[in-house]
Amino acid sequence: MSLRDDKAMAAHSPPQIPMELYRQNRSKLIAAMRQYLQSQGLPINGVILLQGGEEQTQYCTDGIILFRQESYFAYLFGVKEPGFYGAMDISTGKAFLFTPRLSEDYAVWMGKIHTSSDLKEIYEVDEVYYADEMEDILRSLATDNETMLLYLLHGLNTDSNKFSQPAQFKGIENFNTNLDILHPILTECRVFKSHLELNLLRYVNEVSSAAHVEVMRRTKVGMKEYQLESTFLHYVYMFGGCRHCSYTCICATGENSSVLHYGHAGAPNDRTLKDGDMALLDMGAEFSFYGSDITCSFPVNGQFTDDQRVVYNFLVLTKPLFPK
Repeated sequence: MSLRDDKAMAAHSPPQIPMELYRQNRSKLIAAMRQYLQSQGLPINGVILLQGGEEQTQYCTDGIILFRQESYFAYLFGVKEPGFYGAMDISTGKAFLFTPRLSEDYAVWMGKIHTSSDLKEIYEVDEVYYADEMEDILRSLATDNETMLLYLLHGLNTDSNKFSQPAQFKGIENFNTNLDILHPILTECRVFKSHLELNLLRYVNEVSSAAHVEVMRRTKVGMKEYQLESTFLHYVYMFGGCRHCSYTCICATGENSSVLHYGHAGAPNDRTLKDGDMALLDMGAEFSFYGSDITCSFPVNGQFTDDQRVVYNFLVLTKPLFPK
């Protein structure tokens, strides 16, 4: 299958993303929160509040960095745009979105400004308000004139050693907040995938696998590592509709294969492939916030040396002995 083969495009049909996927994710979280609160003898009420990602520019320029939604927020709401907040009433299960109030100039540069009604229909939530109305709306959800309790997302990502940031907005000091309960419960919810999520994961892994095969077929001695990266990126976007990747592509050959996170800005996949090299490629596409992670190794000239074949076959034979 070459990049010029129209059959490649037909082989991957990007799936439509049903909003039911995000409703199921929200229902799962609400059920888990209620179960936990009940087990701790705590009131089964309050509001889960998350802040979506913000659009960033390249330092002081007006060049906008391609936006990718914050993962926890995407898991619950599927919102593609920046600047949103999302809330869920634990007692009723209702879901709310809070959109930024955009100026008319926005439409000139960025296109149509969706109304609250548009967004309610697109994302299939119960209500949509402007972000500058959030304090009043959240207060209105309280019962018996009590101060509303907000469950905010704050916890450690053990891969990055960085913390997720709790929502911030003008007037948050007028609410009670909890930073301890939401993160571990929501993180556990994300571990177990629904059938709709599994369908997305199958799709993005299918596209990424085909892209790896295309890279293998096109690899030749004398090419640059970045040409392998470029082939992968083009394939997953051109034929799979995957605009993002799960992480920076690692296209390592020769001694570069021993560098775990090769491909960063200081080592940008720029070595020339030599006869006798092994390639180690670690690349995975992302589709609608669901990612793949695939690593493979092969000889760049298409033929294993005797030593390479021994090591490769040993790993293939022993892999079943080390299940994940």
